[in-house]
Amino acid sequence: MSIQPLLQLLLACLAVFSCGHFVASHQESGDWHCDPDDEARIAAEFRPGIVTLDGRADDWSNVDGFEFPLRPALDPDEDHQYKSGKMTVKALHDGKDVYFTLQVDGDYVYSKGDDHKCPSVALMFQIGDSATYHNMGGCKESSDTCNSTNCRGYEVDIMHFSIANSIPGRLYGGNSVNSVGLVDMYSWNPHCRNIDASAPSGNDSTALNDWKGAWWHSSFSTHPGFIEDDSPYGTSAEKGIYYFEFSRPLRTTDLLQQDAQFSIGKSSKFSAAFWYPSDGNPWHGSAHYTISCDWIPMDVISGLTSQHKAAPGNAASLFAFVLSSAAFCVSIFVAYMVSKNKSIPFTPIDDRL
Repeated sequence: MSIQPLLQLLLACLAVFSCGHFVASHQESGDWHCDPDDEARIAAEFRPGIVTLDGRADDWSNVDGFEFPLRPALDPDEDHQYKSGKMTVKALHDGKDVYFTLQVDGDYVYSKGDDHKCPSVALMFQIGDSATYHNMGGCKESSDTCNSTNCRGYEVDIMHFSIANSIPGRLYGGNSVNSVGLVDMYSWNPHCRNIDASAPSGNDSTALNDWKGAWWHSSFSTHPGFIEDDSPYGTSAEKGIYYFEFSRPLRTTDLLQQDAQFSIGKSSKFSAAFWYPSDGNPWHGSAHYTISCDWIPMDVISGLTSQHKAAPGNAASLFAFVLSSAAFCVSIFVAYMVSKNKSIPFTPIDDRL
């Protein structure tokens, strides 16, 4: 037997093994139970021109977010939640694109080229009306039978970012070929996931990876710009915060029900996940933490209703305008009252004087 058929057979075996391991890892024990936080909600306000997509958090300091505990996705028990801290999620839009930042406490770990030994994050959005958070869409079909017909209405949109081959502060994604580490996917359930532009029946050239993303860690010293030769970029086990920053158009050119579509003034449903190699052990696909055991509402706020406190200069100008308007109205009233009185008769000067 030649080398090429052997290589093909080996790759096929590896693919089957990986797929089987992934499926097994998503088998849950016991009945699913969920007690979501009813107050958890994200507002994407209209805040144009304040965010630079570089992974850093400075330009998000005046944007409100929500702090979530991170609990295992398959067993959302408080006793097993992520010990190092919580995840803060913030969002905004500029009328064209929507922006997200995920901020997670965590000691710095990085292993170039090994995704499972580096932190990783994901965002998931409901597309189909029947799509559930649990089971990534919740379609009952198996990996052999699921398709866009029998799973119609169960679609979810997923963006996954693994940092093992990406440079902090650099921008990834935003092209027709899925960028290094930043993948745009859709799913009907954990066993039926596809990269945008692909499906069990084949590829479609109209789909794009519309996401852009960057990452950073607060322990990094000020740096004009990392390059690949600077890896691992920081000191291992240094305490700090991971920052992940993303953007995507509110509306995409998706024609296949593979992207969530956001509308100003409307609400969407989303979730966020985090993978971390605790104690130096690589993470595996289902061993991730999530911000909730159910969908979290996200409101895309209109610019007309997203009013912020006026700056002192603007407030003074407004007060001066109101005062001058009042003075103008008073002057008109006085002129009107004077005009109502009879005019004083003219008395000529006596010629004898």
